[in-house]
Amino acid sequence: MRGASRVREGTTAAVYPRSAHATLRDRRWRATIVAMVDAVSTYETTIGSQTRSLPVVPLNDELAIALLITVDHGVAFSARAGEDLAKLLGPLDVDVVVSVATMGIPLAIEASRALGLDDYLILQKTPKIHLSDAIDVPVRSITTDANQRLLLDRERLEAVSNKRVAVVDDVISTGASIYAALKLLKGVNAKPVAVGTLLAEANAWRSVLGGRQSLVHSLGHVPLFRRRANGDLVEDWEG
Repeated sequence: MRGASRVREGTTAAVYPRSAHATLRDRRWRATIVAMVDAVSTYETTIGSQTRSLPVVPLNDELAIALLITVDHGVAFSARAGEDLAKLLGPLDVDVVVSVATMGIPLAIEASRALGLDDYLILQKTPKIHLSDAIDVPVRSITTDANQRLLLDRERLEAVSNKRVAVVDDVISTGASIYAALKLLKGVNAKPVAVGTLLAEANAWRSVLGGRQSLVHSLGHVPLFRRRANGDLVEDWEG
């Protein structure tokens, strides 16, 4: 039926072991994810101590994602997510939290607050008047079609140089943005000790981060969705 999610009898898809909490929901009922969804479904998943229903949005004819727009979930959501993440990051003696504009900003604020820190740093992706001589590295995101650059304001070097840094973001998907952030920070003598995310998307990011994948602490995990020849979308936990 157009506009509704379905789980079809007799069909199965690979389910990542940590996805037992994840469900699909349509207007009539919900069922544990073991099969197919269409492009207008929602995907229910746990993010730390919270549960959210995320829209499944196509990126192209073959690929769709469960889309988390942090700023659409309200102040209380970000505050609790920051507290949940701080519980994971607290034992690592973090000096400063760093994030990437723009979706990571609320998380950087709330995680810093929960960790008892009074400063945080945002890496920009668009040129600003004060960033004409910024330190930068190239980056490309799964949700953008163009190459971008990650920019660090030279005036803010003192905030991260020789400091124990936690990089936080809403979702780690390809790992490209996090990899670029870690590379940029290492280049200015920062000491990345953790990467904190609300969601880890599939597992392709592991190969991109390589030995640094052990830094990642995530509050939840979602798959990608691949379209089959018959038009159905199936979970892809590898990416």
